[in-house]
Amino acid sequence: MDTTLPLIDLRDPPAESARRIGEACRAQGFFYLVGHGCDEARAQRLEALSHRFFALPEDVKQRWAMAQGGRAWRGWFPLGGELTSGRPDWKEGLYLGTELPDDDPRVLAGLPLHGRNLLPGDDVLPGFRDTVLETIDEVSALGHRVMALIARSLELPEDYFHTRYTADPLVLFRIFLYPSRPAPAQLDVRDGVGEHTDYGLLTLLRQDDVGGLQVRTPSGWIEAPPRSGAFVCNIGDMLDRMTGGLYHSTPHRVRLNVSGRDRLSFPLFFDPNMAARIEPIRSAATDDPTTRWDGASVHAFDGTYGDYVLAKVGKVFPQLKQAVLERPR
Repeated sequence: MDTTLPLIDLRDPPAESARRIGEACRAQGFFYLVGHGCDEARAQRLEALSHRFFALPEDVKQRWAMAQGGRAWRGWFPLGGELTSGRPDWKEGLYLGTELPDDDPRVLAGLPLHGRNLLPGDDVLPGFRDTVLETIDEVSALGHRVMALIARSLELPEDYFHTRYTADPLVLFRIFLYPSRPAPAQLDVRDGVGEHTDYGLLTLLRQDDVGGLQVRTPSGWIEAPPRSGAFVCNIGDMLDRMTGGLYHSTPHRVRLNVSGRDRLSFPLFFDPNMAARIEPIRSAATDDPTTRWDGASVHAFDGTYGDYVLAKVGKVFPQLKQAVLERPR
């Protein structure tokens, strides 16, 4: 494993974990996390069931296509169906999140990114739905724990983020498959996922043993290879904004899969409530947008987190945005 990315063990004293997380957030924006207590048997079960889902015929997977999810923005998309910086990624996936019933006030109000998950039932893939929902709950709880340590690393009260942003967080979960077969030439694919930063506060990623994640550091691109039982964690644009650039949302990408085996990854995005306005913790550092691949500045943004994230996801699925978010209700 490339030791450039630090390893944080949550079995260490909280003060030590907070100190090391702070160092990682200032230096790379990425770290490995172990000692978290998440159920390894469940993670292995999810991996096996996810392979079975993606092996289903495409006409069967269409039953759970994102177009069926409406404003909840949930469901399956096919290979090449997601864009990064306007270019197709070579992956397929499931968009998921906190499970909400149809009578939840946020769902009734049509709040985007909120609702039920589109998943096969036990008649098609026994145990898949329950395993997904249990994983979302478990890793979300871990997100609260890590954000308390991040607050501590900034010499803030441990409940700083919880009271302001994450008492009711926006939790989005993805299951991605990166195929081992090459993309057709007409798609002009360059990466499994192109260079980007994540949008919110914290990403907690489980990956299988195939590998492919890369992180851009001041010295260039480095590998973030799999480590058994570990999460790869990184911070997003909103924490970069809050800290005035002290904690950077570091660009990363996934290279094309030439391993001969399909690759799975399971990122959970632990983000602010959509209605929250993101306020700085400290004065913003000088932010040169020419240093970002997209020429944008997270410090120039003004609005709610919902404004920010919807503008971003609309570029990922532009046709779906037009059909769903821009369609009169």
